[in-house]
Amino acid sequence: MRGADVPRVGPLAGLSDGRAVLLAIIAITLFLYSIQIILLPFVLAGIVAYVCTPLIDALTKRTGLPRIIFAVLTFVVLAGIGAATSVLAVQHLAIELGRTIRELRATLDQLLRQASGGQPIHLFGYSIDGNQIVQSMNGRVQDWIAQPNHAALLAGASFSIVMGVVLTAVLLMWFLADGKSVARGLLWIVPPLRRRIVMQIWSKVDPVLKRYFVGVFAIVVYATVAAYVGLALILGLHHALLLALMTGIAETLPIVGSTAVAIIAGLVSLHTATGIMSIVAFALYATALRLSIDQAVAPLVLGRAANLHPVLIIFCFLAGAITFGITGVMLSVPVALTVKTALATVYGEDG
Repeated sequence: MRGADVPRVGPLAGLSDGRAVLLAIIAITLFLYSIQIILLPFVLAGIVAYVCTPLIDALTKRTGLPRIIFAVLTFVVLAGIGAATSVLAVQHLAIELGRTIRELRATLDQLLRQASGGQPIHLFGYSIDGNQIVQSMNGRVQDWIAQPNHAALLAGASFSIVMGVVLTAVLLMWFLADGKSVARGLLWIVPPLRRRIVMQIWSKVDPVLKRYFVGVFAIVVYATVAAYVGLALILGLHHALLLALMTGIAETLPIVGSTAVAIIAGLVSLHTATGIMSIVAFALYATALRLSIDQAVAPLVLGRAANLHPVLIIFCFLAGAITFGITGVMLSVPVALTVKTALATVYGEDG
């Protein structure tokens, strides 16, 4: 047999390009799942660099100066903002968090007393005292922290957070300076005959993802400012700054996060309420804030990125949390948007 007639042998021999891509996606997903514990710094740095890259490219094109100059300047500005926020806010927020937790314990005690009329609660033949429940919860938390192995665990977690921040900063600088080479490297896993359609899909996905990330940031800022105005300046609620920051951050967790923070703020409001009108005022504030975000701000800043059904968002959020933890939560909606846009492009239904 002549050499030209000998078939090529390789790990993907006999497979179509589509199957090869599918196998590559499965392999990459399994690999990422096995190293999920180290993914968060890469994802955080990658998202920030991805959003900032168009600004760096525009400044480079406009001035003609080397790109690395604007990459370094962008990193310095971002690092300065992060450092200033940490120095000014962390200590104050730690104090506020401690006070809020203490007030929440008092609130739970008050609610249990009101529910039982000051009498023990009888449930399934057992007598339960509300004050004993709160004291037991408090004692269990203190005992857990006091154990040497748990204290060491907390110390290890603190060290991991510090190292994660340092790694994120290093990765951010690298992604800002040379992130495009990473993107070109990812394209290498796509078979050459399929790269054209992949680039066509990416041309549709890219603006949607950028608008999503920028829109989420805008929503976080709006929710934080609006919550502080409502909680501190209008309602005069205690710990308004902490609750406002929690409200803003919770907007990055679709539906679940905002609901949890609303419950916490509601408990604080109940503890400090002076009458039924205070409770009604908080309910009106929470409703107005939620409607302003869902009906006005989110559609305006997210555009096409908001065109996902709430059921799909909840599913993606929970699936991401179960499989990849915090990283999965952050990427759940972007992945859903990417899949939806890619399928619409392939099927010719992208409008």
